Amino acid sequence: MSDQRSARLREEVRQHYAAAARAVHDGGGGCGASLYDPDERRALPAEAIAASLGCGNPTAVAGLRAGERVLDLGSGGGIDVLLSAGRVGPEGKAYGLDMTDEMLDLARANAARAGAANVEFLKGTIEAIPLPDAAVDVIVSNCVVNLSVDKDAVFAEAFRVLAPGGRLAVADIVADDSLTPADRAARGDYSACVAGALSFTEYREGLAAAGFTGITITPTGGVADRLHSALVRAVKPPAAPAAG
Repeated sequence: MSDQRSARLREEVRQHYAAAARAVHDGGGGCGASLYDPDERRALPAEAIAASLGCGNPTAVAGLRAGERVLDLGSGGGIDVLLSAGRVGPEGKAYGLDMTDEMLDLARANAARAGAANVEFLKGTIEAIPLPDAAVDVIVSNCVVNLSVDKDAVFAEAFRVLAPGGRLAVADIVADDSLTPADRAARGDYSACVAGALSFTEYREGLAAAGFTGITITPTGGVADRLHSALVRAVKPPAAPAAG
């Protein structure tokens, strides 16, 4: 993909989600709230629920444990960060990463409303994560990887910032292998989470090339003809035992 097209698509995505954040301020809402358990929703600020734009509930399958460090790629209004923060407890930490100022402002306000002290929102892109190596134990993401213009960089960065033995749990849109990139583009645009979707094979191969193992992709619902919401899970192998 050319640099010019990449920049155009990234700006298209940024503008789309900036508008979504402004819509929450105006009383609008997203489409992903029904994916969460009612008890989870009751514990969250209404604005975090309204900003939910995902295609799954990755925190429900991430196996989060007290004291772990979690990173949400493309954290939007902060719903998955706040849920993660509750699961890892005060000894843990939940980071949210987003490139859109409007979403970051909304997420920080939601964290303040929730009284969540163990969260931090970072500005940046998921292709260049502003955290050091081995900084987190778990990575979650909710319908965001498909929006990236460089998935290989996303997978490499995710692998880098995960500690050895760390886990990745991603909700995303995934295409059947029979759909070409042109077919996917015909079913929806980039900011609608369709044109940029990877196929099942592309997802597995991309994660494996970055070094991940234990890769599973489980469809959870239909989105369009041969396009699915799915939960993607993978593991960074543990460190080799020291010689000696």
